[in-house]
Amino acid sequence: MNIMLLYGTETGNAEMLAEDIMSELEGDHEVECRNLSDFSPDEFDAGRLHMIICSSYGDGELPASAQPFAEALKTAAPNLKGIHFGIFGLGDREYEETFGFGSGTLAELLIAHGAVQIGERITHDASGSDMAEDVAFPWASQIVTLAEEKIGEVA
Repeated sequence: MNIMLLYGTETGNAEMLAEDIMSELEGDHEVECRNLSDFSPDEFDAGRLHMIICSSYGDGELPASAQPFAEALKTAAPNLKGIHFGIFGLGDREYEETFGFGSGTLAELLIAHGAVQIGERITHDASGSDMAEDVAFPWASQIVTLAEEKIGEVA
């Protein structure tokens, strides 16, 4: 499977996790990893699975590197029909009201423009005892399995 891993980060945690997921998947799949700040909505490719890793900050704001991408989704209004994505959030349950808002915001924007979410949006709790990789690796494997069916049906 051809996979584009995209990350939105403030301090680098989503980037490190995306790179770890890429290392985990690249033996069996063609995987590229990019910062959302360097990716525009018109670069989506219906033949690829897009996996997005995004942090939440402050009162649930998107991280700095994801803000231009989100703004482009809002203003350019791209047609993302045929685009499939999985999304994984990084957050902290100590901010219960806004836990995981960053990844949730991106998921809502993508769906509003016609993209199809594959699998559940999972958010790792930084204040919990699990390492992000312990949650993200099984999530990524499940998303790839589900996407192989979905993207194969569309292609």
